[in-house]
Amino acid sequence: ALRTDFPILHQTVWDDRPLVYLDSAATSQKPTAVIDAMRDHMQKDNANVHRGAHLLSVRSTESYEGARDKVSSLINAFRREEVVFTRGATEAINLVAQSWGRAELGDGDEVVLSVMEHHANLVPWQQLAAEKGVVLKFAQLNASECLDVPHLVSLITPRTKLVSVVHVSNTLGCHTPVAEVVAAAKQVGALVLLDACQSVPHMPVDVQALGVDFLVASGHKMCGPTGIGFLWGRYSLLDAMPPWQSGGEMIRDVFFDHSTFSPPPAKFEAGTPAITQAIGLGAAIDYLNEIGMHNIEAYEQQLGAYLYRRLKEVPGLRLYGPDPDDGIPRAALCAFTSESVHAADLSAFLDQDGIAIRTGHHCTQPLHRLLGIAGSARASLYIYNTEAEVDALVESLRSTLDMFEGMDG
Repeated sequence: ALRTDFPILHQTVWDDRPLVYLDSAATSQKPTAVIDAMRDHMQKDNANVHRGAHLLSVRSTESYEGARDKVSSLINAFRREEVVFTRGATEAINLVAQSWGRAELGDGDEVVLSVMEHHANLVPWQQLAAEKGVVLKFAQLNASECLDVPHLVSLITPRTKLVSVVHVSNTLGCHTPVAEVVAAAKQVGALVLLDACQSVPHMPVDVQALGVDFLVASGHKMCGPTGIGFLWGRYSLLDAMPPWQSGGEMIRDVFFDHSTFSPPPAKFEAGTPAITQAIGLGAAIDYLNEIGMHNIEAYEQQLGAYLYRRLKEVPGLRLYGPDPDDGIPRAALCAFTSESVHAADLSAFLDQDGIAIRTGHHCTQPLHRLLGIAGSARASLYIYNTEAEVDALVESLRSTLDMFEGMDG
């Protein structure tokens, strides 16, 4: 019944093949409730926020700030002012790097990352390292292709100022044991940033329980629109951080020779914000809450394990990340390669069968290099996917691999 909420899924592609969308780690589809909320705002309430005294502006501001309240509640922030709207998680990490990092990091200070980080949680720190002499360290993988936590802990020294890691890998599907990471970082007074793009849409996430200092996520991976995401940060940190972008909205008073700035979150939201997108994100959170984050997590655990087991049945495939049968939790996604067919060729033939997967390095090029591959294919699931769609994927994979084997023969 839930699938009826997603109009895009009910179409045929190519030669009247039913669409099987297995690329939700790249972006999720949007339910009618989100589409309607954004359209209703633009048709009835469209106005700039905060600065207008007229009724449309008041309603627009209430909806925009209401979305902030929904994010705050979803992740259990200490206070709503800790939620900063950004264009996405990439901008949120860059905000931390360019504001907190530029102010607090100096020559010889260390930032500890992992080898499985998304480029968005690597390149901003590389740029800061080149500019300021910051030292980057990388925690390796263990035998199960999960984060090697003892190795990460061994990298942390009194010079470590930040540990910035992914919560759930978009390539390996493994979960980072956040409590152990936080405990090790706090031993030396280091902060922890968590890239939660692949966790916030799929499971309950509680920043107070996690104990991290910054958390970022993207709206478009959690049934919301593109162009909106958020940074959560402890208020004391946000309050001490200098502005990153400057202009309207983020100021308190402007003079010819100087300016004073608003407190967080306004300090980090220069210019007219993505109002409609924020309202769409708020509607997406309402939608996910109606289903229940615990229910989503339970369903995806079962479906993700089914995906892994079915792919394991296909001869000649190499699957990446932990095996759920070993009792290691993993996300409802799986990256894989064939020993005989290039990932791009696989995905092209799957597409002809109506099956949409992703191929390439999934913005984890260094990880792929470490694994000895140029790229991989990846199937990623969400609340609207079914076991029947996993079966369709496996059937198409088998027929494609058989076809290539016949050509080689």
